Amino acid sequence: MGVLYLILILLHLHLLGAARDITFPPVSGYAQQPVFDQGEIDVSTGSAFLGLTTYANLPYVHCLAGKGEEVEKYDIAILGAPFDTGVTARPGARFGPRGIRQGSQRIVPEDAWNIYTGDNVFFDWAKIVDCGDAPLTFLDNTVALKQLDASHKIVSGRPGNSSDYPTPRIITLGGDHTTTLSALRSIYTHFGEVSVIHFDSHLDTWDPKVLAGGGISHYAGVNHGTFLHIAHEEGLIRNTSVHAGIRAPMVRPRGDLKNDVRCGFDIVKAREIDRVGVNGIIQKLKKRVGESPVYISVDIDVLDPAFAPATGTAEVGGWSTRELLSILDGLSGLRVVGADVVAPVYDNVGETTVLAAAEVVQSLLVLMVETPVAKR
Repeated sequence: MGVLYLILILLHLHLLGAARDITFPPVSGYAQQPVFDQGEIDVSTGSAFLGLTTYANLPYVHCLAGKGEEVEKYDIAILGAPFDTGVTARPGARFGPRGIRQGSQRIVPEDAWNIYTGDNVFFDWAKIVDCGDAPLTFLDNTVALKQLDASHKIVSGRPGNSSDYPTPRIITLGGDHTTTLSALRSIYTHFGEVSVIHFDSHLDTWDPKVLAGGGISHYAGVNHGTFLHIAHEEGLIRNTSVHAGIRAPMVRPRGDLKNDVRCGFDIVKAREIDRVGVNGIIQKLKKRVGESPVYISVDIDVLDPAFAPATGTAEVGGWSTRELLSILDGLSGLRVVGADVVAPVYDNVGETTVLAAAEVVQSLLVLMVETPVAKR
């Protein structure tokens, strides 16, 4: 009895150690799939949900490498700006770049053919890469913004992959809206003054001396509600700039609007879409910026909180994701020299905001690829 029991135990252990091939019964009308040996399984191909998380599974390039290090060339760079200490409301947007990349995981370049156009932005003339995040301190705003200035200068200063368009363009993933200032400074060195199309629910041209906290110190005056005012003071933007989707209350009913005009902006309010429609909004924006080089900045709070609950400054009555994407697509033909998406803070489990932000980035890429821009 003891010997038989021992034999059964050994047989059981032998069976456990043997690899079992899993086969499935044939499906009606289809031949049985062959069962491969382990050596025949191809594991060289990647997965959208494995490995490093880059925007749309793009190749990662260490664009901020030190002097002497060889860096792969590119035409359009994705650059994260994990900064949120310039906010007047909910913090947390430092995790925005990570969130947008996470929301883009289902976008795979090989399979990203546009249902509306039949084109694939990732298989056109431009080489698009993800440069990762700029290394920003979270303890000193002044130092962090200088770090972001330097990062933009390095990434945009490298030679482009295309000999016809030697200056790479950047789409920045934010981060709070203060980060746009660094991008505009970098843009100016290559393309001069630009017209800004600013998708937002807030003006963001507030005088640093007026906005709450701004009068305390020069340090406090640089924040996500004053960066366009500062950009105007530095001579970075043209007087043909425009806000789109505005609906938030003002600090000074007359003073804010007068200052906004002085900073070079016209306003397209959110509810105008109910009167003129998507095409009407598109025509207004295009007419305003004309033939000038354009920088597009998208604060995700231009969307209604129903479509972007993660924003740090939610304002009801905004546009839907579909409306925003349709407006962006309608800006085809503009000379877009740079762009950013300022995105998530407190998203829900369905990742509503990051999915929207990831799609907005793809629309911005389409505009850049459709219309190449040479250096001034």
